[in-house]
Amino acid sequence: MSIVLTFTHAGFTTALYNDAIKKLEAAGAGAPKGRTFHVAYGDPENLSITDVWDNAEDFQAFGQTLLPILGALGVDPGAPAISPVHNTIFG
Repeated sequence: MSIVLTFTHAGFTTALYNDAIKKLEAAGAGAPKGRTFHVAYGDPENLSITDVWDNAEDFQAFGQTLLPILGALGVDPGAPAISPVHNTIFG
């Protein structure tokens, strides 16, 4: 079952986000298996992230790469809000 996750990171600036993306790409995790949608949005000093994943297992596998990267940057991701996806419309 697809899930949507929303993270709100206090102090997660665009600079930290850009660093995290570069490190994920360098680790080969820039386009992880199972992630169908990613958006970073909001206040440039406190970005929010919303992802849609095919399933929780793929997200958990990605977390094994993501969490050490965020930790090295001093970002506490906290716990995401997780909900099942009811419907997706593209375009």
